[in-house]
Amino acid sequence: RRQATECSTSSSDEELESKPSLTHKAKRALRKRRKLEKETKQLMKQEELKRLHKAQAVQRQLEELEERQRALEIFGVKLERELRGEADSGTKDENQMLHEWFELVMEKNKLMRYESELLIIAQELELEDHQSRLEQKLREKMAIDGK
Repeated sequence: RRQATECSTSSSDEELESKPSLTHKAKRALRKRRKLEKETKQLMKQEELKRLHKAQAVQRQLEELEERQRALEIFGVKLERELRGEADSGTKDENQMLHEWFELVMEKNKLMRYESELLIIAQELELEDHQSRLEQKLREKMAIDGK
């Protein structure tokens, strides 16, 4: 990307220098176009950084979610064994264990829904990034065709 934009910038510099007969108006228009291209590139970089930070946050949340799911899974296995009578349940009665098991299932379902939401957000970020790259390619092609 940078090479293509550097080429377009350097070619517009050459246009200004190689054609001293260009009117003041044309020079101003070329400068304005270069300034606009530069501002657009800066905005694109800022948007890309925002997407990157958001993607990193989503990744961290997914990792934390995975840890919580593992812990729930371990606790769930232990609780199921107690319910089946395979492990010592201590002073817990069956109603209390069933209540804990249902809460565990609800928590696991909640985490799975949250994971789905995070995966959708990650996919949206990928699509936004892809769109940005396509828009940049289009701009470069239009700049080449316009010259």
